[in-house]
Amino acid sequence: MFDIDVRSRVPIYEQLVDNIKMMIIQNVLEKDEKLPSVRKMAQEITINPNTIQKAYRELESEGYIYSLPGKGSFVSDTKNTVSSQKIEMLEDNLEGVVKELIYLQVPVEKIKTLVDLAEAEMREDGNQ
Repeated sequence: MFDIDVRSRVPIYEQLVDNIKMMIIQNVLEKDEKLPSVRKMAQEITINPNTIQKAYRELESEGYIYSLPGKGSFVSDTKNTVSSQKIEMLEDNLEGVVKELIYLQVPVEKIKTLVDLAEAEMREDGNQ
């Protein structure tokens, strides 16, 4: 279910956050779907429960999930909860990546094609 590389320089909780975000973006996890409990996920992927809890807190602070006391964590309707600050950060990241691609002499048309392909995939998945 989750692609965690314990040898990676990327902290495990960040890998988990990225995995869950991708599952939400790709509609593998849908709005209001219950996530596994911290304890259950820790057992399934043999990771310390504190690491799972840290990832869940990060996802909640970014608006991807919400928690109900005594009930668990659930997928948010991210289209309505992602802040303008988060969008601005992603735009800045994208600008940096595009500048680096241009610096590496990747043709602008190739970059535009990549954006078009990503948009087409999102539409196919029903995210647009």
